[in-house]
Amino acid sequence: MTDRLREALRSTAEGVPTYPVYDRALATARRDRRRRLAAATGAVLLLVVASVTLPLARTPAPGPAAAADAALPDRVGLPPIGTLHVTDRPRLGPASVIFSGSASRLRGWNDASVVGVVGANSDRYRILRTGMGASAGGSVLLSPSGRYLARPADDQDDPGVDVVDLVAGRTRHLRSTVDRTTASTPIGWSSDGASLIVRDEVPVAFDGATYTSVLNAVSLDAERWTRLAAGAQETHFGSTVAAAPGRLAYQYGRTVAVTDLNGREQSSFTLPDEAWLAGKGAWHPDGAALTLATHHPDTSEWTLRQVDPATGQDAGSLRLPAVSGAVAIRLLGWTPDGSALVAASEPDPHAPEPPLEEQSDLPTEDPGISRVRVLALAPGATAPRTVLTAPEQVLAVDVADQVIRSGHVRGAEPPGGVGGRFWRWSCLVTALVVCGVVAYSGRRRITRWLDDRRGRPASAAR
Repeated sequence: MTDRLREALRSTAEGVPTYPVYDRALATARRDRRRRLAAATGAVLLLVVASVTLPLARTPAPGPAAAADAALPDRVGLPPIGTLHVTDRPRLGPASVIFSGSASRLRGWNDASVVGVVGANSDRYRILRTGMGASAGGSVLLSPSGRYLARPADDQDDPGVDVVDLVAGRTRHLRSTVDRTTASTPIGWSSDGASLIVRDEVPVAFDGATYTSVLNAVSLDAERWTRLAAGAQETHFGSTVAAAPGRLAYQYGRTVAVTDLNGREQSSFTLPDEAWLAGKGAWHPDGAALTLATHHPDTSEWTLRQVDPATGQDAGSLRLPAVSGAVAIRLLGWTPDGSALVAASEPDPHAPEPPLEEQSDLPTEDPGISRVRVLALAPGATAPRTVLTAPEQVLAVDVADQVIRSGHVRGAEPPGGVGGRFWRWSCLVTALVVCGVVAYSGRRRITRWLDDRRGRPASAAR
């Protein structure tokens, strides 16, 4: 090779761009590490998401069978820690029972009330958080079909009633149309479940020293508010409401009034001494008679009697057993065999007996109550039969009308352990911790990657 050829080759080689072997190899290694890191993080997140969603996907959606197989559980338990809410997925579907009380798991933040909800045909539990003092069957009501829950709206600046659809998981706010109302409370359902009976409290004087209670029938489809009646709050207007097809009976003071759903009064009568409108199931199934609950102070027993809704006169014996040892009873409805289903409040042996005038309704947060039971009073029986038991400090219960009418009672196994929300939050926290650990362990690689993105060498960053 001549010197001239050698120089030509050297000149040509110098003009050829060089391949950065080291830099390219380093960049390739970093890219592979980033891909492995991203793949590992993605796999962890995928496992976390799958562990939460796959069990939910396997849970069958509530269908028509939920209503057809509705049955009363023979016992309820306290909702597990982390129980899903009524609006969470998977949807609960129609419910059979709701309950409330003073137990620790039935209390939320700031002493708010928690209502337990049990599925129509299985021991699937949900909870409904609502305002202070809310009670099942008192201010939180289960619709006749078990599909809807009605409760007072939480927003005091926008009085009205919230209706929760347990099938769709949606909440509808029914804004009150009553002028100057300060609070709206659901107190009953129509027999077909198409309307709610709502009581509004309206101040009489500017300072709000006295109030008037206004009753309205509110249709769920068009949200029409139809005024039924009004009376002094001191008379506990609408303290008990019972519905029959096209008719309502409600109590105020010592009077029972019967009206239609347009507010036209059909009759009224004065209650006998020691007697009260028995409860939401006070109408006899054929609508021909109303049922009163009578307390006998000498024997501490409660009995049911039927009266003519037009005159209040005795309409014949029911031949039902008496309930003894209860602070109060509330008639929930009638089973196909003619039995009356009542919620009986058991007294706390360590608390003083409440005054008799406070026993007209089922107490919910009264310290004189220890628990509630549901009893079946069968015609001709010598004693009531317990069909539902509850733990201590479960003080109020409501049962869907369709469950009562079915007459079915099933053996229940209330859930234990922890609920679905606990696992959801646990998986979320676990995912965040794993991502944090992965990010911390790869912090130097992340720094190099950021430096590469900024176009400066990693050594300069250090």
